[in-house]
Amino acid sequence: MPLRLCGLAGATSDWPPLAPLGGPRAPRPGSRTDGRTSLPTVADELKLQSPIPVHFGYGIPFYLQYLAHWPEYFIVAEAPGGELMGYIMGKAEGSVAREEWHGHVTALSVAPEFRRLGLAAKLMELLEEISERKGGFFVDLFVRVSNQVAVNMYKQLGYSVYRTVIEYYSASNGEPDEDAYDMRKALSRDTEKKSIIPLPHPVRPEDIE
Repeated sequence: MPLRLCGLAGATSDWPPLAPLGGPRAPRPGSRTDGRTSLPTVADELKLQSPIPVHFGYGIPFYLQYLAHWPEYFIVAEAPGGELMGYIMGKAEGSVAREEWHGHVTALSVAPEFRRLGLAAKLMELLEEISERKGGFFVDLFVRVSNQVAVNMYKQLGYSVYRTVIEYYSASNGEPDEDAYDMRKALSRDTEKKSIIPLPHPVRPEDIE
């Protein structure tokens, strides 16, 4: 099924195959252009009426912050008819001096009707390519310990559990907080794979830099 992967930093590509990032993107209705890149509104890109669980517990300002600081890490996949199939958002963070500069996956979501097409893997691949170009040592993400479907998917994509973060996810309705796995995948800059050596003990959220 043909689709388009649209980076909000101004790149589009048809998939398959995956084209290099960097080409111009034509403005869409409701978007604004700053002379270098087209930045559609958050509501336009995420299509608030869509069935994709887009983690709106963060709030629109959270997404605007990502768009302003890391637009290249905000990528959406669209079907030929313009339907939103999925998206990924992330950022670059960490210390270069301590070899902790890396890409981080903040959210990854694919609409139910477009799953099992390899779209999540392709979106992850794009984010990893961006992190490679930024000189990152690894890519990391957090996932609920109980979400074995997601954990297994990330393992198939080359990620491994680096550490367990105790009570990382706040619960609701009186349920206990839930632990998270911090999963990592080393990039080419980390030639000795130091970044993915597992920690022997769990940590707490306040211990995460």
